[in-house]
Amino acid sequence: MLERFLPKQNFDSYEDFKQNYRVVVPENFNFGFDIVDEWAKREDNKPALVWCDDRGGERRFSFGDISRLSNKTANLFRSLGVKKGDVVLCVLRRRFEYWITAAALCKLGAVIIPASLQLTAKDIAYRVNAAKIKYLVCVNDDFVVSQAEAALPHCPTLEGKIMVAGTREGWLSFDRETDKQPDVFPRPTGGESTQNSDTMLIYFTSGTTGMPKMVKHDFTHPLGHIVTAKYWQCVREGKLHMSVSDSGWAKFGWGKIYGQWICGAVIFAYDMDKFVPANLLQKLEQYKVTTFCAPPTMFRFMLLEDLSRYDLSSIEHIGNAGEPLNPEIFRKFYEATGLRLTEGFGQSESSVMVANFPWFEPRPGSIGKPSPLYDLDIVDSEGNSCPDGEEGAVIVRNVAKNHPLGLFNGYYNDDALTQAAMGNGSYDTGDIAWRDSDGYYWFVGRNDDVIKCSGYRIGPFEVESALLEHHAVVECAVTAAPDPIRGQVVKATVVLKAGFAPSDTLVKELQEHVKKVTAPYKYPRVVEFVAELPKTISGKIKRAQIRSADAEKN
Repeated sequence: MLERFLPKQNFDSYEDFKQNYRVVVPENFNFGFDIVDEWAKREDNKPALVWCDDRGGERRFSFGDISRLSNKTANLFRSLGVKKGDVVLCVLRRRFEYWITAAALCKLGAVIIPASLQLTAKDIAYRVNAAKIKYLVCVNDDFVVSQAEAALPHCPTLEGKIMVAGTREGWLSFDRETDKQPDVFPRPTGGESTQNSDTMLIYFTSGTTGMPKMVKHDFTHPLGHIVTAKYWQCVREGKLHMSVSDSGWAKFGWGKIYGQWICGAVIFAYDMDKFVPANLLQKLEQYKVTTFCAPPTMFRFMLLEDLSRYDLSSIEHIGNAGEPLNPEIFRKFYEATGLRLTEGFGQSESSVMVANFPWFEPRPGSIGKPSPLYDLDIVDSEGNSCPDGEEGAVIVRNVAKNHPLGLFNGYYNDDALTQAAMGNGSYDTGDIAWRDSDGYYWFVGRNDDVIKCSGYRIGPFEVESALLEHHAVVECAVTAAPDPIRGQVVKATVVLKAGFAPSDTLVKELQEHVKKVTAPYKYPRVVEFVAELPKTISGKIKRAQIRSADAEKN
């Protein structure tokens, strides 16, 4: 399959990769027809998806299965009046129906919006009205259903709702309705066919300020994830790949469908009710997963288990993304497994932008080197390139003249916001980093997360990494806390390991530890001990929630 898109697949060095990587983009590329159906034509029984859950459920699907089931689902949506350009909201957790629905909507030319299980009625109503959503596809979950039904009276554009994995009064049954449909769906022609520039996918970003933005990706976006899957996650054709993500997040698109299926990998989907490290490790062992990717939070908790009890010998490559990887976690995981964690960096707005690729050794704490798709730079407040070693804003240059494959096309229904983000010909990621003399990038923090204290700019990642080296700390979040004299001070919200109790003595010990590991002015003047940190369902720490709670106290 890859030969259709990559004139050159193998590279001698990172420099060769960066200079000579090219993607041939077909006219009117459609992931549903040109990847799912094409694999099915080549080999109907070729494995595509292995799904399991915490209640003993297991399903296996070939590309032929996904092709036929997505055809049925596309016919269902068409019978309900959904057409090219219409928008459908999917709240499906890690249910196997997500893959079927995503392929179906792609074939139909409709726009899919993935959404998290954590959305409240207010969140759902905002999304439906902002994007003029026509249909809702929802998993049979009491909380999700209650919030959706509470939102319905405030959603005038919503024409119907479909229930997956069960039945509810007032909801169409996904299984019952798709069973009625034919399993053939001819590729639309004329005005109903999709164009590369059409909108295929929208992510609502979890921004630190204001309402979520609507990130718009076109039909070529899956091709941008060939780099993500083949050259960063190093997936293998016919082998199981697992990325730990709920379908409501962009990381799902990064690691559980697009690039992986283009490369012919088999998606392993563990529909966990709750993250339990021992259960996840057992699944990796049982199913003999070959490549694996998860956020750093999960690796921190897996390291609290006795990893020697699990046979992880099938794993050839491990990636991590979602948050920066602290060097201490890299070191401990390597000592326990012999596997180096290879970090990748990007956004809902992009495919992988920077990563640890196979041609160079990962450096603990570094996010790696730029993808060949992106003309990245680090600039100062005047837009001038920063010298090596100097912190600055990460930008993508030349997006107007040479729009990178995989980068978003703007914010849906918001020309002003799009103009602000990319109107000068570059895209400002909103992230702060620095580059060393060997070309490795080192993440400092989101621009909103950087702490400004007594004239200093302090990145939270370095302080968190220092704290994680202390034997009492499981995980932590470093944020800015209001201070009447300094304006802001460094605050550490800390989860302790079993056997350690909060105390003034421990606070002092942690502060002195940070002073020794990093520059003394970066130490946390405020330390708060908590039982757990607020996180998204995908494992990202909600630093904005901590900042907001602190602001309300002052």
